[in-house]
Amino acid sequence: MAEYDRELTPELTEKIVQYQEVTGTEDYNAARSQLENHAWNLEAAVQDHLALSDTSPPTPQASTSSQDDHEHHNWDAVNNRGLANGRNVDEERDSEERENLNRNSNRGGGFLSSLFRGGYYLLTLPLRLTLSSLTSLFFFVYRIVYPYPRRLTDPLGDVLSFIGEYEKEYGLQHPSFFRGSYSQALTHAKTELKFLLVYLHCGDHQDTPGFCRTTLSDNGVVEYINSNLIFWGCSVTTAEGYRVSQALRENAYPFLALIVLRDGRMTVVGRLEGPIPPEQLTSQLQILVRDNEAYLVVARAERQERELTAALRLQQDEDYQESLRADQEKERKRQQEREEVERKELEEKQKVEEQQRQKDNIRRLKIEMVDRIPAEPDEGSEGVVHIVVKLPQGTRLERRFRDSDSLSSLYYYIFCHPDSPDRFQVTTNFPRQVVPCEPTEAGPQPPTFKEFSLPRRSMLFVSDLDA
Repeated sequence: MAEYDRELTPELTEKIVQYQEVTGTEDYNAARSQLENHAWNLEAAVQDHLALSDTSPPTPQASTSSQDDHEHHNWDAVNNRGLANGRNVDEERDSEERENLNRNSNRGGGFLSSLFRGGYYLLTLPLRLTLSSLTSLFFFVYRIVYPYPRRLTDPLGDVLSFIGEYEKEYGLQHPSFFRGSYSQALTHAKTELKFLLVYLHCGDHQDTPGFCRTTLSDNGVVEYINSNLIFWGCSVTTAEGYRVSQALRENAYPFLALIVLRDGRMTVVGRLEGPIPPEQLTSQLQILVRDNEAYLVVARAERQERELTAALRLQQDEDYQESLRADQEKERKRQQEREEVERKELEEKQKVEEQQRQKDNIRRLKIEMVDRIPAEPDEGSEGVVHIVVKLPQGTRLERRFRDSDSLSSLYYYIFCHPDSPDRFQVTTNFPRQVVPCEPTEAGPQPPTFKEFSLPRRSMLFVSDLDA
C-alpha cells in the first residue's frame, strides 16, 4: 500500500491520463493498477485491456533505484518506434506466457493440466495475434487523429530552479552554471567556439550527493571548468532535463557529456558516467579537450576566414558605394550644368523673341502713328513754330508745327522717323528742360506748343533711353 500511495511523477500521471483516454476507463485507481501490473508499459496495458485476455497479467517488478531512473524512458521509446514496437511487445508477452506455462508444468500440475494449457494457448493464438494487430492499428490511427497533448514547459525556469536547489543543497562551491536553456547553451558554445560540459542531475541516485559535495566542489575541478568550458546542468526530474536526457541517453548517474562543434554540428565527443574522483575527472576532461581541440582550431580558422572575407566584401561594397555616390554626384552636377545651359539658352531665346516682338510692335506702331502727324503748315503762316530736332546719331530733322498743335505731334514725328530710337526723351538746350511730348496714361493729352511756351524757332535734342 505504501508503494501504491507513493507520489507519482508527472510522466506517470500523464500515462494514466492517456490510458483512460484510449480505453475509456473512468476509474483512476483501476487505470493506475493496470499500468502498475504492466510495469508502466502503456501500450502493453492498452493491448491487454482491448484484447480482454483471461490470462493473468505479468507480475509487477520490484521497484529499484535503477528502474526509477529509467522507467520514464518507456513511453518515449513507444512514441519513437510507433506501430512496429507493438509487435515486439506482443512477442515478449507470448514469450512470458510460454515461460509461465513451462513453470506451471514443472511445478507438478500434471500432464493433463499442461496439455490443456498448451491446447488453450494454441487455440487462442490466432485470435490473440489478430486482436494484437487490430489494437496496434487502432492505437496508431488514434494517435494520428488525437496526438499526445503537449505540456507547456519553461526551460529557463527549470534551469534556474535547479541551480537554486543545487546551491541550497550543496553550497556555492561549484563550477559556474550557464544560466540559460539547453538550446541557448548550445548556441552560446557554438558562437564562442568553446566546449560545452553538460551535467544531468538525478537527486534520487545514491552516488549524486557524494559527487556534488566531493568532485564538483573541488577547487581544481571548479577552476579548470570555469577557465576552459561552458558548464550547463539541469535535473532530469524537470521537463528540460528530461528532454536533454532523452537526447543524450545516459545509462548511469552522475552523468557528464562533453559537446563541441565538429563538422558544423554540435557533437558529443565524450561521456563520463558514474562516480569519479576529482583528479580523474580533471584528467579525463583534459584528455578529451586535447583530443578534440583540433575541431575548434579548424572552426576558428574557418570563422576567421569568413570574417576576413566578409570584411573584405564589406570594404569592397563600401568602396563601390562611395564610387557610385561620386559618379552620381558628378552626373548630378553635369545634369545641373546641362539644365542651367538649357535654361539660359531658353531665357536668351525668350529674350530675343521678346525683343523681336517689341521691334515688330514698334515697327507696326511707327507705321500706324504716321497718320497722327498733322500736316505741315506753310512757311510764314501765322502761328507757325519752326522746330529743329537733333537725333542721337547726329541726324537733324526740321519741321513746322502750328502753335495750337499738341506736343504729341512732335513725339509722333520723331517716333516715326526710321533713325529714331524706340524709347527716347526730348529736351531743350538751354535751359535744359524735358519736353512732355509723349502721351502716357497719366497724361494722355500733352500740352500744345503754345502752352509749353516754346520759342518760334527752337532746337531740341533727342536722348535714347535704352542706350
